Amino acid sequence: MSPRRLAPSSRSQVPPFAVMDILARVDALRAQGRDVVSLCAGEPSGGAPAAVSARAAEIHASGRALTYTPALGTAELRTAIAGHYRRWYGLDVDPGHVAVTTGSSGAFVLSFLASFEAGDRVALARPGYPAYRNILTALGCEVVELDAGPDTRYQPTPAMLDAAASERGPLAGVVLASPANPTGTMVSRDELTAIADWCAANGARLVSDEIYHGITYPGAAGADERSPRGVCAWELAGESAREAIVISSFSKYWGMTGWRLGWALLPDELVGAVDALAGNVALCPPAPSQLAAVEAFSPESYAQADAWVAGYARTRQTLLDFLPSLGWGPAAPADGAFYLYAELGDQLARFGDSREYARQLLESEGVALVPGTDFDAVHGGRAVRLSFAAGQAAVEEAIARILRFQGA
Repeated sequence: MSPRRLAPSSRSQVPPFAVMDILARVDALRAQGRDVVSLCAGEPSGGAPAAVSARAAEIHASGRALTYTPALGTAELRTAIAGHYRRWYGLDVDPGHVAVTTGSSGAFVLSFLASFEAGDRVALARPGYPAYRNILTALGCEVVELDAGPDTRYQPTPAMLDAAASERGPLAGVVLASPANPTGTMVSRDELTAIADWCAANGARLVSDEIYHGITYPGAAGADERSPRGVCAWELAGESAREAIVISSFSKYWGMTGWRLGWALLPDELVGAVDALAGNVALCPPAPSQLAAVEAFSPESYAQADAWVAGYARTRQTLLDFLPSLGWGPAAPADGAFYLYAELGDQLARFGDSREYARQLLESEGVALVPGTDFDAVHGGRAVRLSFAAGQAAVEEAIARILRFQGA
């Protein structure tokens, strides 16, 4: 008998995140001396709040030994996160239900592992963040994509969930993002309640991605007087509200992408499972990041982050004002986050699809966008995503170059 051929596992065969390839090309062009405006990454340009950076510098200068922490994070940081939920949402959260993770990515991996069996069917909207789909696929789950277009503001509905469950069997989970990536759209309190109620009635676990909370704009559907920074799934009425998993992060509102810190609010029955998994998968989140991140909840840090959000709002408005000049097709309303997701309209006849449009724009004019195929394998060839987190000057320069490119 010949030896078994050694090869990557079938579960590892997930598509790469195309934005990473685009960013690599941006770096290569800049190394050649090209001036490139990148509107690719969902990464705030300001960096961490000053108080967080100052605390990190103190920690490193002190010579303090940075050892392992508890698997679910330090008690100090878990308590600070619980306090954040009192401040923003009026919620009493037991710090014991807070799991600090290595970015929100770590929270998704641990939550999916703890919640779902191999073969379970988990629903999510398309277009959507590709890592949801790819992590679930790698874990052996069946991903059920819900075709969510402009008529539902790119968000799932109970009717879609009913149809998905009736077609091929019950759903074990639903992943919902509000604000969403790539569209920036949000669900209202009533819409979130309807989806949570559907999950409770059908025995499905709701996973609520709230990493862009705090980055919302006037008139946003998913922000109201009670929760102007976004409605949290744990705010909803009824005992089933805290059966949901809520996932958030320091990366977006606080601009701490490279610090690799996120968290999850866990139901009672999942705390022990996630604790055990976390200790085996990563031992603990990054210790220096945890120690410094407590300062993210200081009045100074909130004020600085709010100032950044005000800047995003101005840049967003600039982009929306120029949309008619760009001549693109339907665009998502961008209630929150810092993205514009729009169809290319008449440009499709010239370039064929969004991948070719994005490739030629980058090579010709030095503007990097993300083709919609990263987020929607079915309809994404018609759309692109722009991140306006790069700031006003970058967006204005990019628009000028795009108009020149399309007029060529």
